[in-house]
Amino acid sequence: PDGFQYTQFCAHYHRYAKRLDLSMRQVHRAGEKLFIDYAGQTVAIVDRQSGVCQMAQIFVAVLGASNYTYAEATWTQALPDWIGSHVRTFSHLQALPEIIVPDNLKSGVTSAHRYEPILNATYEDMAAHYGVEILPARVRKPKDKAKVEGTVLLVERWVLARLRHQTFFSLAELNAAIATLLVHLNARAFKKLPGCRRTAFETIDKPAMKPLPTTPYVYAEWKIARVHIDYHVEVSGHYYSVPYALVGIPLDVRLTAHTVEILHRGQRVASHIRSPHKGRHTTETAHMPASHQAYAEWTPQRLVAWAQTAGGAVAEVVATILATRAHPQQGFRSCLGIMRLEKTYGVERLQAAAKRALILKAFSYRSLESILRHGLDRTPLPADDTPAQVIDHDNVRGSDYFH
Repeated sequence: PDGFQYTQFCAHYHRYAKRLDLSMRQVHRAGEKLFIDYAGQTVAIVDRQSGVCQMAQIFVAVLGASNYTYAEATWTQALPDWIGSHVRTFSHLQALPEIIVPDNLKSGVTSAHRYEPILNATYEDMAAHYGVEILPARVRKPKDKAKVEGTVLLVERWVLARLRHQTFFSLAELNAAIATLLVHLNARAFKKLPGCRRTAFETIDKPAMKPLPTTPYVYAEWKIARVHIDYHVEVSGHYYSVPYALVGIPLDVRLTAHTVEILHRGQRVASHIRSPHKGRHTTETAHMPASHQAYAEWTPQRLVAWAQTAGGAVAEVVATILATRAHPQQGFRSCLGIMRLEKTYGVERLQAAAKRALILKAFSYRSLESILRHGLDRTPLPADDTPAQVIDHDNVRGSDYFH
């Protein structure tokens, strides 16, 4: 009875509620922050041949102090397009901010968190290349990036709305139209401030921003790969070598279109040219153990060249062993064994044993080793020109019998 009627209560409550949700005015320092977001509105691109429409996403970036705006169309919001839009934004500005403030898009933020969000490895790699920091907005806190929220609406009204009656047949055609309208948008005079976005950018933001690096960022993907027992890691079906001491350890792999970099605790331990051949191996000799390096260095030509130093007969035996195998590498071990016989028995005895092996047609390590072990290399060789003994007997038929 002594309270308010419903209408009065609502009026008093609304006046009270206005004091609850207060907004802090953000002060943007020159060249400090670049705010990033995607517009909710998309644009249709028509395929000339099939007539199928595909919706293009609109990427928007705005500088905090000058409100200078950049926008472009991409096919998706996936990681390659996300990173590519950042690179093209920096190239357009010809300068770098100190901080990037994105939304919690999955392409940029792997795990959103109020205090310590986990960024995508490629996004972090790009930021490190340009020397900028990434400070994602808090989840469900649009006021953290109110600057870009307002700019998205501006782009939708002053750019996309003016293009709504046009038909586009390629992404490049759409981006050319967006770029033309952005020039007009950034040249529009402020209502409450002198100048426009472009003049504010040139006088306030750009002088305080950092210069671009000499080379743009090259898109790279990251993955974790464990080193196999053969000191190789598998990346996209191909196998790349790493130092053998890292066997069993998970390593970070950085993949670009042309290179594969492998890192251990932030330090690069191997780098290879990326190969499209699945199931094959790319091996660097320095990554192999000493024993494996010694074995890998042997080739048929090198084995025959070594055998020449031990004598012509030895070279002929080695060449015959390599030639009679289905694959030369199948004879490597036999040849390496023959090399060890030289250390045990000396060059002269090995040459003598090889001559006997040639007559006997015994082309193997076991044959030479048996000849040397039993001292047969020191016995006279059988004469090749000894005429065969003619046997005369009534039961032996001569050539005339068959005529």
